[in-house]
Amino acid sequence: MTDEEVIRRRLLIDGDGTGDDRRLNSLIKGIIKWSNSSGLNKTENEQMYNRLLAQLAQCEFPAHRALILTRSNQRQLEDYKKMQQEIELNIMNVKQNIVQNKAKLEKAKMLKGNRMQYDLLAQSIQEQPARALTDKKLSTLRVELDNLKEEQKSFEDIMDKRRKQFAVLSSSANQIRTLLDQKQTEETMNTSLDDITNSPGPEPMSE
Repeated sequence: MTDEEVIRRRLLIDGDGTGDDRRLNSLIKGIIKWSNSSGLNKTENEQMYNRLLAQLAQCEFPAHRALILTRSNQRQLEDYKKMQQEIELNIMNVKQNIVQNKAKLEKAKMLKGNRMQYDLLAQSIQEQPARALTDKKLSTLRVELDNLKEEQKSFEDIMDKRRKQFAVLSSSANQIRTLLDQKQTEETMNTSLDDITNSPGPEPMSE
């Protein structure tokens, strides 16, 4: 048996350092004493038996409690890891959307440049003598410009929404990382305190 296994079993036996190890030693001594007692009557024998059962229950309770706490902490850590993975995945998706929206914004800027050229062209057309075909083209260009304005506004709204979503997700990810760091720090400190508290003292004298 390795030193690590010995320490782990001692921690399970001693529990929170409230005398569980002493109770176990007392139980062992009581069992030995009961086994070596041959002059007990039935009533005394039952009393001793019930007392040993009560001591055994007191020894088992801290071990069960420690096991339940360990499993609960493990489930919480797994839940935190899943939440962190989901948030990181959402952040990646938002980043991809931002990249796509940037490309759309560049396209909108290009369309805006074209719109300025259309404005110059429309102004040049207006300076020319009025013609039915020219008016029809000018009307078409105006409709296209209006559509471009609406599309640009839509792109800008999407970009603003994605920036806000990214800020919220980044804040949530930082909070989760902080919680995980605090949890690991607390567990490390608790383990160190348990090692100090549960360090073996002088062995009790045999009766």
